Amino acid sequence: MAKFSLYNIPLKNLSQGKHTYEYELDRKYFEAIDGDEVKKGNVKVILDIKKTSSTYEFNFDLKGTVQVPCNRCLDDLEQEIDSQNRLIVKLGKEYSEESDEVIIIPEDEGEINIAWFLYEFVVLNIPIKHVHEPGKCNKTMSTKLRKHRAVSKDDDDSNDASDDDADFTEEEDVTENIDPRWENLKGLSFDEN
Repeated sequence: MAKFSLYNIPLKNLSQGKHTYEYELDRKYFEAIDGDEVKKGNVKVILDIKKTSSTYEFNFDLKGTVQVPCNRCLDDLEQEIDSQNRLIVKLGKEYSEESDEVIIIPEDEGEINIAWFLYEFVVLNIPIKHVHEPGKCNKTMSTKLRKHRAVSKDDDDSNDASDDDADFTEEEDVTENIDPRWENLKGLSFDEN
């Protein structure tokens, strides 16, 4: 973690009250953190730490953009990040995570490295489904997807689709892939007589 020493916060040296730190998560940070989701980005972080007698309350404000692969065409997609997160840090005998927001740090170490926490906050702010706006996906990949997608027997003109409708919607996928055996079950009645 020596390459992330910039993100070390010496808790023992903090005086009572509020302390503010600012960080810039850039391409170098995302490449060094070696996470699976995000490889590039520019996110500004403002961290306010409020020290009370026995705890440290960390309030993170993250704003910026990251580049993630589009779920449909795999080209880079710019995703906006705007997140507020909180972390409560206490000093104790050994490291442990009591909950998603409460961390115990060994008192003899007396410092916390927040590099991985920042990455997790960014990743948790990315929607599960991230795709380009209609018409913005890579045309070559969209054509290949359209060529290999499953279609029903009733869909005669699926091969005649133009590049304009290459970005099909999730709803279209669901209706095209209904198994006829399930259709027959819709007519069954389960009323007891």
